Amino acid sequence: MGCTPNASHSPVFLLLGFSRARISPNLLFLLFLAIYLATIMGNVTLVLLISRDSRLHSPMYYLLRGLSVIDMGLSTVTLPQLLAHLVSNYPAIPAARCLAQFFFFYAFGVTDTLVISVMALDRYVAICDPLHYHSVMNRRLCARLLALSWMVSIVHTMLHVGLLLPLYWAGDAKGNVNLPHFFCDHRPLLRASCSDIHSNELAIFLEGGFLMLGPCALIVLSYVRIGATILRLPSAAGRHRAVSTCGSHLTMVGFLYGTIIWVYFQPSSQNSQEQDMVASVMYTAITPLANPFVYSLRNKDVKSALHRLLGRGKVISLPKSHFG
Repeated sequence: MGCTPNASHSPVFLLLGFSRARISPNLLFLLFLAIYLATIMGNVTLVLLISRDSRLHSPMYYLLRGLSVIDMGLSTVTLPQLLAHLVSNYPAIPAARCLAQFFFFYAFGVTDTLVISVMALDRYVAICDPLHYHSVMNRRLCARLLALSWMVSIVHTMLHVGLLLPLYWAGDAKGNVNLPHFFCDHRPLLRASCSDIHSNELAIFLEGGFLMLGPCALIVLSYVRIGATILRLPSAAGRHRAVSTCGSHLTMVGFLYGTIIWVYFQPSSQNSQEQDMVASVMYTAITPLANPFVYSLRNKDVKSALHRLLGRGKVISLPKSHFG
C-alpha cells in the first residue's frame, strides 16, 4: 500500500474498537469500570498483605507482589483511556500519546511474561530442592531477576518503538487515522500504516519470538522436572500441596501465553481484527483481574493473612518449607 501526499508520521488516531459493539457504550463503561476497580482492589490488597504480613515474606510472595504491581500498571495503561473514550463522541489520541501508550503497554506486558517464567523457576527450586530453597531463591536473587526482567522488557520495547517511528499513516481530510481497536497495539498500528512494514513483522517473529520461546522453554523444563519430583514425593499431602500451588501458576501461564500467541504470532490473514480485540481484552483486562484471585483463593497462607489483617485470624506458625 502506497502512501498519499497527506500521509504523516504523527496523525491523530481514532480508537474505534467498540464503535460497532452490539452492547451499549454505557453498559460497556460500567463493565470495564467494574473490571478495572476490581483489578486495582484485588492487586492492592495482595500487595498490602504480602508487604505487611511477615509470614508472607518468602521468595514466592515477593515475586507475586511484583506481578501484582505489573498487573496494575498493565490495566492502568489501557482501561482508563477506554473508559474515557466510551463516554466520548471523539475517541482520539495523538500520535505521541499513542506511542507512549504503546511503550508502557509493551513494557508492562513483556515484564509480566518474564516474571511469570521466573515464578516457574521459583516453583522448581521449591519442589525439586526444598532444603536449599531459601538460600538459592533469596530476596537478593529475586530482586535481581525482577530488575533483569524490566531491563530486557524496556530494551525490547524500545526496539519496536524505534521501528514504528519511521512509519507513515495516511489519514482522512482532517488527518485522522481509524484504528479498529481500543488502544494503540502493535498489529492495528501496522495494519493502518501505508509504509513498508516487513522489518516490523520480521522483528515480531524473530526477536519477539525468541523472547517468547526463552521463557516458555524455562517454564516447560521447570514443570517437567517438577512433575517428575511430585511423582516421587512420599507424602500425599505434599503432592496435593505442590499440585495446588503449581495449578494456579499453570492456569495463568496458559491463559497469558495463549492470548499473546493468538494476537501477535499469527499471520495477519489468519485472524480477524475482532478476534484480535477479544484476545486483547482477555490479556489486558481479564488476566490482571484474575491473577490476584487465582493465586490467593486457593492459597491458605494468603487467606490466613487476610483474616489477620481484618482482625479475625489467629497467629499461626507456618512451616519453613512450602511442601512438607
